[in-house]
Amino acid sequence: MTSWESSISAEVLACHRVGGRVTLTLTRPDQLNSFDTALQDAMRAAVDGAAADDSVRCLVITGRGRAFSAGADLGIDPDSDARLAPRTEQELRTRYNPIIRSIRAMPKPVVAAVNGPAIGVGCAIAMACDHVVAARRASFSLAFANVGLTLDAGASLLLGARVGFGRASRMALLSESVDASTALEWGMVDAVVSDDDLDAHVDAVAEKLALGPTQAYAATKRSLNAALLPHLDAAFEVEVQGQTELVDSPDFREGVRAFTGRRRPVFYGR
Repeated sequence: MTSWESSISAEVLACHRVGGRVTLTLTRPDQLNSFDTALQDAMRAAVDGAAADDSVRCLVITGRGRAFSAGADLGIDPDSDARLAPRTEQELRTRYNPIIRSIRAMPKPVVAAVNGPAIGVGCAIAMACDHVVAARRASFSLAFANVGLTLDAGASLLLGARVGFGRASRMALLSESVDASTALEWGMVDAVVSDDDLDAHVDAVAEKLALGPTQAYAATKRSLNAALLPHLDAAFEVEVQGQTELVDSPDFREGVRAFTGRRRPVFYGR
């Protein structure tokens, strides 16, 4: 086991290697694999470690339990007077955005094995991967608007690159959840398999990629990034600006109260 693998906390992220394949499994199933600070840090360290490790030739990202990831663990008190913008900006700039950037820049293929709902940043991570396989029970949602927020973690560009402006706008503004079959039709995912067949299918795909021409894959990723995602850093910046403005708004606090209270929010629109 390499130093970067041994440094990962299995309490939030499991790391498993078979030959040139490494699988990262989000291990907060009781919280639907939502991202708290510990998981943010572990995920960044693991993705960066895999990217720099020449013995890793394919990376798989999946979740334990019934969800891929429910997105960010809000974990805030909406009635507190504390400003949230500084923490939000730090998380985006030093954790979420670097994770996405590293997935795209990694000189080897990254496969998302979407075993259940992929929401918010969970959806963004899946969309950043080179190949996406979804179980039948999987779904995809950008639920930011439900709590009065905007897109982040590159979702504005990554989703649009896969499904086009209209569908991305529809998902973002209406917070619609897209099931696996629709995601395949739209081009969000590359394959849909039965829930029981997900692991075997992903293992076969990852093994083929791990035995393939890694340098050619790296050059292909660079070409696709240059052609289709040249403005990713600019998208990150606009998202950070929008999110940091919104996290201290009355609408966000109302969105959190409504979410925790399992009711429909009443937004002020300001």
